[in-house]
Amino acid sequence: MPMRLSGLVSGMDTESIIEQLVMAKRTKVDDAKKAQKKLQWTQEAWKTLNSKIKKLYDGTLSNLRFESSYLKKTTKVSNSNVVSVITGDGAMNSVQSLKVKQMAKSGYLTGGKLGDGKKGYTADTRLSALGYDFSDKGSIKVTVGGEEKTIEVTGATTIGEFVSSLKDAGVNASFDATNQRFYVAAKDTGVENDFSISAGNLNGLSMLEDLGLCYENDAAIAQYQSIIDNKDNAAAERLPGRLESRLAQLTARQAELADQKSGLMDQIKDLAATTYASEFAGVDMSDPAAVKAKVDALVASEAGKPEEGKQYGELATWSSSLSENEAAASDVAGRLQEGVDGAMELTAAEKQEVEQTVKQEAETEAEEAGKMISRIRDAAAASGASKTAASDAVIELNGVEYTGSKNTFEINGLTLTVNATTAENETVTITTQDDTDGIYDMIKNFFKEYNELINEMDKLYNADSARGYEPLTDEEKDAMSDTEVEEWEKKIKDALLRRDDTLGTVSNAMKELMLQGVSVNGKMMYLSDFGIETLSYFTAAENEHNAYHIDGDPDDTSTSGKTDKLKSMIANDPQTVIDFFVGLSRNLYSEIGDKMKKTEYSSSFTVYEDVKMQKEYDDYTAKIKDLEKKLADYEDKWYAKFADMETAMSKLQSNASAVTALLGG
Repeated sequence: MPMRLSGLVSGMDTESIIEQLVMAKRTKVDDAKKAQKKLQWTQEAWKTLNSKIKKLYDGTLSNLRFESSYLKKTTKVSNSNVVSVITGDGAMNSVQSLKVKQMAKSGYLTGGKLGDGKKGYTADTRLSALGYDFSDKGSIKVTVGGEEKTIEVTGATTIGEFVSSLKDAGVNASFDATNQRFYVAAKDTGVENDFSISAGNLNGLSMLEDLGLCYENDAAIAQYQSIIDNKDNAAAERLPGRLESRLAQLTARQAELADQKSGLMDQIKDLAATTYASEFAGVDMSDPAAVKAKVDALVASEAGKPEEGKQYGELATWSSSLSENEAAASDVAGRLQEGVDGAMELTAAEKQEVEQTVKQEAETEAEEAGKMISRIRDAAAASGASKTAASDAVIELNGVEYTGSKNTFEINGLTLTVNATTAENETVTITTQDDTDGIYDMIKNFFKEYNELINEMDKLYNADSARGYEPLTDEEKDAMSDTEVEEWEKKIKDALLRRDDTLGTVSNAMKELMLQGVSVNGKMMYLSDFGIETLSYFTAAENEHNAYHIDGDPDDTSTSGKTDKLKSMIANDPQTVIDFFVGLSRNLYSEIGDKMKKTEYSSSFTVYEDVKMQKEYDDYTAKIKDLEKKLADYEDKWYAKFADMETAMSKLQSNASAVTALLGG
C-alpha cells in the first residue's frame, strides 16, 4: 500500500472523511464474507450429519435387511476344560456328544548332556571343542513333513551356527547353556509335521554323537534296513542301466581307437613320403599290414645298434603306438559282438562282469548300512537323547471318529478346539441353539443408533432462532472476549439447520416409514406389536418425541418396568420377528438410499445439496474478490481527489505569499 500524507495544507482529517465515504462499500465486503462463513459452517454441519446418516445406512441398516444376519446360534458345552466351541453361521440346532481320545502334539527332541555337563559350552564354542575334530564336512539330514534338507558342518562350526542351520532346515532349535543340552522341536503339531534328524555320512554320525543328538531314529534305521533287505532288488534294478552305460562306453572307445589308428597311419604316410621315401619305394601304402611289415623290418635292421645311432627311431615309436592301439581295439572288440539286428551288443562275458560289479556294489552298500544301524543304536544308547514323536488329535463326535494334525476341528458350522482328553467313560455334551439374546441385542442396537440420529435431526430442525446473529469480523472479535466470541458463534452454528427444508424432508421420510406396517404372512404388523413405541408427548424429553423405546429394556428407565414383549416373541416365534425387521429395514434402507441418490445439485450418498453449496461458496469467493477490488479503487479515487485539493491549496497559498511580499506586506 502506498504511503499517504494528507491534510498537511488544509488541516482536514482526510483519513476519517474517506473512511466514512467508503464505509458503505466496505459493508458490502463484510456482508459477503459473513455470508460465505455462514455457508461454510452450514456445509460442515451437513457433512457431520450426513456421515451419521450414511453410517446407519451402510452399517446396521444394511446388515438388518438380510435374514442371514438374524440366524445367530450359540453353543454350550458340559465341560469347558475339555473343549471350547465357536459357533458359525452354518451351525444347526443340535445336542451332540464328544469324546477326545488323543491330543495333537509336536515332535520334540531333548539332546543328551554335552561332555560332563560342567565345561560351560556356549553358542560361540566350536564343535571341535566337543570332540568333533574332522576337517572334512560332516552332513546330517533334517526331514520335516517329508521334505529333506542337508546341513554340513566342520570342526570350525560354532554351536550357535549349528542351531541357526537347524532353524533354517525347518525346525525350532536352541542350545541351553545352563543345562548344556540342545533342544529341537517341530514347528507345528501333528504327525505330518514331525521331524527327524539323521546322519548323512559317517562324519555326520560322529557329529551327532558329539552333540548328544543321536537317537534311535526309526525312520533312519528303517531306511538303512531297507538297503539291506533290498540289495538284490537294487542290483537288479541298476543292471539294465549299467549294461546300457557299459555298451555306450565301449562303443565310444571303439570309435575313439579307430580315429587314433587313422591318425597314426596318416603320420607314417607323411614320413614315408618325405623322410623315408627311398625305404618305402614300392610299398603299397594303402595296405596297413604291408606298411607295418616294412616298418618292423626297418626297425629290426637296427636292433643291435645303440640308441643314438639308430636311424629309424621315429618308426619304432610309431610301431609301438600302433601295437598298443591294435591291442586296445582287440580288447574292446572282444567285449562286443554284433547283434541279431546288426547293432553292437555286449558279449555274455561282458554282461556277466557288469552284473558281478553291480552285485558287489549292492553288497558293499548293505554292509555299510548294517554298520550304520549298529553305530546309530550304540550312539543312541550312549547319547542320552530322547525323541518324543508327534501325534495327531483324535476325537469322536456322535460316534464318528475324526483325526487332525491340529487340536482344532471345523465340523458342520462349529469350530471345536480341544484342550484335554476326556476321562474314561466321559462324554462331553455340546448343545447348539438359537441365540435369542444375540437377535435381541442386534435389534436393540439398531434402535439405539436410530434414536441418536433422529433426536439430533429434531434438535437441529427445532433449534432456537439466531436472528440478529451474524459471523463476526476481525474488528468485532477484537472488541469481545474469547468466551463471548465462542458463545456468539455457537448460537449461530446451533441454528444453521433450523427449519431446513432438506432436513425436514429426510427426517419426515424416516419417521413416516417407521410408522408404516410390514406384511408378515399376510398380516400387517407394526412396531407396537413387538412392544416398541415412542413415548407420549408429555413424557418424552425435548426433541426426543420420535425416539423408540423397547418395553422391558433393562437399560431404559422409561420402559424397564414393562413386559418384554420383543424378547418373548424372539424366543417363541423368531421367524415372525425376523420377517418383520427384515421388511422394515429394507424399506428404510430403500428410502434413505433414494434420498442419497446423485442429482444435479448433490453427490452420490449425500442427502443435502453439497454440489450446489460448493458452487455458492466458490461464487462468494469470486464476489468478495471483486468487491474488495472495487473498494480499493474507490478508496484510491478519494485519496487522489484530496491529494489534488491539497496540491491546489498549496499553490494558492504560495501565490498569496508572493503577492503579499510584492506589496511590502
